[in-house]
Amino acid sequence: MPHLAHARFRFVPILSLALVLAVLGCGEDAQAPTAPALEPSFAKKPAGSLAFRQVSAGWVHACGVTLDNRAYCWSSNFGGQLGDGTTTNSLTPVPVAGGLEFREVSAGGGFSCGVTVDDLAYCWGKNDFGSLGDGTGNPSLTPVPVAGGLRFRRVRTGYFHACGVTTDDLGYCWGNDLARGDEFLDRTRPFQVGLGLRFRELSPALVSSAIGPFTCGVTLDDVAYCWGFNEFGQLGSGSIGGLRWQPVQVAGGLPFRQINAGATRTCGVTPDRLAYCWGANWYGDVGDGTPDGAIDIIRAAPVPVVGGLRFRDLSDGGEYHNCGITLAGRAYCWGRNDAGQLGDATTTNSSRPVPVATKLHFSQLATGTGYTCGVAKGHVAYCWGANYGGQLGNGTTTPSPTPVAVAAPAP
Repeated sequence: MPHLAHARFRFVPILSLALVLAVLGCGEDAQAPTAPALEPSFAKKPAGSLAFRQVSAGWVHACGVTLDNRAYCWSSNFGGQLGDGTTTNSLTPVPVAGGLEFREVSAGGGFSCGVTVDDLAYCWGKNDFGSLGDGTGNPSLTPVPVAGGLRFRRVRTGYFHACGVTTDDLGYCWGNDLARGDEFLDRTRPFQVGLGLRFRELSPALVSSAIGPFTCGVTLDDVAYCWGFNEFGQLGSGSIGGLRWQPVQVAGGLPFRQINAGATRTCGVTPDRLAYCWGANWYGDVGDGTPDGAIDIIRAAPVPVVGGLRFRDLSDGGEYHNCGITLAGRAYCWGRNDAGQLGDATTTNSSRPVPVATKLHFSQLATGTGYTCGVAKGHVAYCWGANYGGQLGNGTTTPSPTPVAVAAPAP
């Protein structure tokens, strides 16, 4: 696969995994083919497990917020991204230190950020690119406030940087982002992006290789913009190559309600709940049903995801796969599936949405690097896919191609 070689970005190898679990599951959606026939027996709530409102899947760790507004994280902790004051990995959720009450959290590339119930942003973990936004380049094992005292509705993390939308709908980013200027700078404090635009949301790309960063956003009037590197058409501008220092409008004139930037592709949902994607299509990432043998064709502008599913919500994050929740509450995924991250009980890539093998109805999904997590009915968190660092949060390092429940914290 082609990739950008730039001194600012380090190559991170993608680990190959041998999956050992294979089960049957079930689910049904009126808008799509019938899912597998039986629900996995292990997709049950563990005794004492946490009641989650929201989860986020990052590069090699995951985080979530419980109904009582407490943040927990699990898996790899080399940079302090679990926020518990240590660099010790954990196969089950550990509480983020500091006693802060969070409304949401976002797991990125070796760091995490969250928004408290009083709309303040905090980050923790690695700070190589200024990604904590605290005005320093120093890592932190516990949450530190993002500089400037801005009030945020939402903050999302990528690999190199984080972005957020304030309560007055302005966009800000920090870390290594390209939205202002004509040189590579690590900005350690929030800076405004898309001057003159008012955003509904921003999505920094979860890039885990030598590919350069990019960001996409949707304005309050449903217009999608992207900026950054465009070597695979991931900006959706109709062209391939180069980079854009300022936001450029996604080609085609489609209105979008939501957007999600992956490693080399972007997907969005229109107001009528149809999904479109653009960018690299190495593993069927854009979901347009491209047959094997032509899957590496780049899409420089939005193409419809096949199947006619209507999505209530797309997953946050993701590298080479995507997931979404239909209006019926069912989870579907497409793209790379080498670790079972599509959740369909196989490890076969898919260029069209496939149903996750479970009867579970989901309220929210998040895609990471080779794995997926979500919150299901009853506020139970489930994950599936790669688990070499404990990303599934079930107390093991065994991968699973179908959902497994996130375990209770260790006593």
